[in-house]
Amino acid sequence: MLIKRLLLLSLILFGSISDDNKKVAFYINQLDRIKNTGTLTVLTRYDQSTYYENADGFSGLEYDLVMLFAKHLGVKVKFKLPATFQDILNQTEKGGFADFSAAGITITQERNERLFFSPAYQKITEQVIYRSGTKRPKKPEDLTKGILEIVQGTSHNESLLLLKEDTPQLTWLINSELETDGLLYLLNERLIDYTIADSHQINLLRRFYPKLFIAFDISPPRRLAWAFRKTSDLSLYNEVTSFFKTISQNKTLDQLLERHYGHTYHVSYVDNCTFKRHTSSRLPLYRNLFKQIAKKYHLDWRLLAAISYQESHWNKRAVSPTGVRGLMMLTQSTAKGLGIKNRTDPRQSIEGGAKYFKQRIKKFPIRIPEPDRTWLALASYNVGFGHVNDARILAQRLGKNPDKWLDVKQILPLLSQKKWYSQTRHGYARGKEPVIYVTNIRSYYDLLIWKTTNKQLTEESAMPLMQK
Repeated sequence: MLIKRLLLLSLILFGSISDDNKKVAFYINQLDRIKNTGTLTVLTRYDQSTYYENADGFSGLEYDLVMLFAKHLGVKVKFKLPATFQDILNQTEKGGFADFSAAGITITQERNERLFFSPAYQKITEQVIYRSGTKRPKKPEDLTKGILEIVQGTSHNESLLLLKEDTPQLTWLINSELETDGLLYLLNERLIDYTIADSHQINLLRRFYPKLFIAFDISPPRRLAWAFRKTSDLSLYNEVTSFFKTISQNKTLDQLLERHYGHTYHVSYVDNCTFKRHTSSRLPLYRNLFKQIAKKYHLDWRLLAAISYQESHWNKRAVSPTGVRGLMMLTQSTAKGLGIKNRTDPRQSIEGGAKYFKQRIKKFPIRIPEPDRTWLALASYNVGFGHVNDARILAQRLGKNPDKWLDVKQILPLLSQKKWYSQTRHGYARGKEPVIYVTNIRSYYDLLIWKTTNKQLTEESAMPLMQK
């Protein structure tokens, strides 16, 4: 009898898992199990803001955060993608499906009663989205004049229920099959009149739908976090809490947010529409040249095309008041140094631009990781290596990281102020220009990736920003 009680007690305290050979392994707690099995299982969903696959592999803020946490634990990750967002919440609450959920989940009062949440990693608001060509709704009452559709299981339903208390006539449809991207597509195609999206989602996705606009917020600022089943075993939860504290203090979280969202705010509606038009009318004239030359220099052709678009809008006859010209807008001295004889010849211009950009990349220390090395190289393509290096030196003096674009882009604008440029080797520079320059190229690059990936315009797998 005593032996049975001891065995039962050990099962309660240590837990058990059976493998394929029906052998029972005992673990102290959930964190111990993950470390010993070497696998962290996470629920997520396909979305530009969380987890998605492009030609270069997987990406998304949630993906990067989870992979960073797994590296911290020294384990591999197994991602599971339930059919709907509601399924993610239900499976998290029930337990047994995964260790936690990382899916852009908003913390709400109702969810707090069902789940544990990690420290928040991002703040958002819920926003009404409408399409150009229709009257902008300014208040909840205006939403009653059309079809409003939202994603099932999201906090948007709770927010709308609160609005309904003061606007009883407010009604909406709940879609159990589509995610936010799908509803934005329906809105873009005029199949519905309004939808709700979180601010971080619309910042990423509206670039692909330039005719969609934000009407107004329907919620106060909300926080996004990882969700856990409510249990007495807090070993994994406590480890995650410590992890987020560390990456917040050492600015890793800020750097990840900049990587995924730092380039999504600057390109205007007109710029976006013009770019979309030029990808159909001008890009086909030079696409093969971009591919051939990018391959020669081990670059992603879409990045090379994005640089060219920022420089000339793919106009081979483009010329600036300072005399730079051609698809890649090369100066006469730069072209001469690169062996380019005719800057208005598309092949020569693209060849010169690719060669020059690759030289910029190689000038930066190899220790600088991607994509920061590429963004710094782009800035130097615009303003010169000397000025970017000045900004990196100033960044270091100010206690910032000279190898991180997040920090350097904050310092570059200071180069236009005498207080700061007087301390540098290369002096005055219009430091805001390279920041805008890099931001635009990153956005154009993302748009080209989306266009080529989703519409299958590429024949080959994309190469990384810089081939190692």
